[in-house]
Amino acid sequence: MDPIIIIRGAGDLATGVALRLFRSGFRLVMIELEQPLTVRRTVSFSEAIYTGLTYVENVPARKIDSFDHIPTSFLNNEIPILVDEKLRILSTNKSQYPVLIDARMEKRPPEINYINLLPLVIGIGPGFTAGLDCHAVIESSRGHFLGHIYRKGTAQLDTGQPAGDPARILRAPIDGTIMTKAEIGDLLDSGQVIATIEDQAILAPFSGLLRGLIHSGVYVHKGLKIGDLDHSTNGDLCQFVSDKAMAIGGSVLEVILSDTNIRPGHYVSS
Repeated sequence: MDPIIIIRGAGDLATGVALRLFRSGFRLVMIELEQPLTVRRTVSFSEAIYTGLTYVENVPARKIDSFDHIPTSFLNNEIPILVDEKLRILSTNKSQYPVLIDARMEKRPPEINYINLLPLVIGIGPGFTAGLDCHAVIESSRGHFLGHIYRKGTAQLDTGQPAGDPARILRAPIDGTIMTKAEIGDLLDSGQVIATIEDQAILAPFSGLLRGLIHSGVYVHKGLKIGDLDHSTNGDLCQFVSDKAMAIGGSVLEVILSDTNIRPGHYVSS
């Protein structure tokens, strides 16, 4: 059997990785939560968990309910994505899944260390230590070292501060179920209602483009990132994967090509 790469997480950064690998001819499976908390949903394959099928830059990802359905997705030139938080997929045939990429961006050490179980484990961003819980860490912080590959040590520590205007990040003011009142891609006025959580409204802090918004009907906790507002009015920001995601994806591709004998196959068209 041809090798299959596993990507944990299917948010915007993981999607950038998936696009790089898919377009290069690799087969991959993405793993997500039962209710993904992705904000930049229009450029994230995690949306397929809610909709069944989604496209990012014309590449399709389909939710599957069984490992048995993976071959069908490959035949249809799709990326299969399934809910499998415990990575039970590895119990089916470890040798078929030689590469694990953890792109969940949880910013803490993984709950299970797979470094001695799989030939290649790649961690994205802070929380991972190369040589301890993964073979390579990819820098995820914007700046001079974005995409840098660490063979020892860790990526830059999470500062807790977003790049750019901190006001652009929308966070849940309380625990509760979010109900959205706007759509990703909308141009909003300052003070416009974006969503409600129970009886509290989340208002646009300034006029701009709604670049990301968590799925409506999801239960959220106070402080969770639920939206992303941008001063720009360029709607392409909602339709194309970011430069950051693509840079990280390129670094992952480099590690796979340099650290394994896995090579692209004929089964995926670009």
